[in-house]
Amino acid sequence: MRDCYITKTASFLPGTTIENDSIEKYLGSLDGESTVRDQVLSMNGIKKRYYAQDKQQKQTYDLYDLAAKAALALCQDDVESANKITFMSAGTTYSPLAAPGLASILHDKLQAQSFLDYPVEISSHSGICTSGAAALVGGIRAIESGQHNYALCVSAEHPSAILKEEQITPIDDRSEHKKLRDSKWFMSVFLRYMLSDGAGALALADKPIKEGLSLRVNWTHSRSFANAGPLCMKLDNSNALLSQDLSVLTRYLFVFADSFIDDCLKKHNESLDNYSVILPHMSSFFFRKKMEKLIAKYCINGASPTPYWTNLADVGNTGSASIYIMLDQYVRDHKLEDGQRILLFIPESGQFNFVMISLTVVLS
Repeated sequence: MRDCYITKTASFLPGTTIENDSIEKYLGSLDGESTVRDQVLSMNGIKKRYYAQDKQQKQTYDLYDLAAKAALALCQDDVESANKITFMSAGTTYSPLAAPGLASILHDKLQAQSFLDYPVEISSHSGICTSGAAALVGGIRAIESGQHNYALCVSAEHPSAILKEEQITPIDDRSEHKKLRDSKWFMSVFLRYMLSDGAGALALADKPIKEGLSLRVNWTHSRSFANAGPLCMKLDNSNALLSQDLSVLTRYLFVFADSFIDDCLKKHNESLDNYSVILPHMSSFFFRKKMEKLIAKYCINGASPTPYWTNLADVGNTGSASIYIMLDQYVRDHKLEDGQRILLFIPESGQFNFVMISLTVVLS
């Protein structure tokens, strides 16, 4: 197989930064949710976020606009390479149209901007947090197989569209449960304080760029544990109601994550000590200690484990797009050295799917 390189990163965060005390101005308010609002925000540690809508709950961008904004940002400085792209993959959790897939609508959006205004191979991915990572793995394999020399991978999320007051219709079963968090009402409502909008895009090629920074893909590893764990997070197609069962999440997520990392490192004869930094998709700082414990377990010196980096507090949880946005911000804000290794770790609670991608910095 050939090598594959991430040659450029880009992201798009809509509007202005929204502080926690302004969430209701954009999402509206629901009866009784003030009883959970402060608790959820204090646990998830998110301080800022972005919404693709205004204070009248009118969208400023739809999902396809967000994806297109991120994709177009990649070709601003290198139109020549952009016009060589022959494969495009895209992933998301929610899209206004159940079909066709995100990549198909995005292709149309981009050609209207005189980008990818010719036939290309496309691949659309759905899911929860790993749909964007699956799109990236698909693009990497397209390059490594030799079938394509240039690829575009995009992930976008627009949860505000289905979490705003005028759209969300949570099941009100609060009176049926002694603990509020066990209710279906809570399983949907708390997500209003967890998720935010955004998109990211990555350009792939079979060679590094001539001048500047590229990221060589060492390997990818993806595994589903849906055979062993119950459904945890779902988006109901009939009413666009998103929900997550926290009791299932806490019981299974890190058990499967441990098994996944163990299998991954053994298969690739790796150690977390080989990496300068780990970029994990972490949905909430509530899981920070468990994440740190898991990383320390797979480092030789658990007292001084490989560091990890996240922009969760300042950007919010952008679901499947988070790893794209995180990688883009990390390479822009940090001085990287040739040969440094970066590990992307994306866990998904939908029915417990995991992706890891190993990268090496190449400076030319």
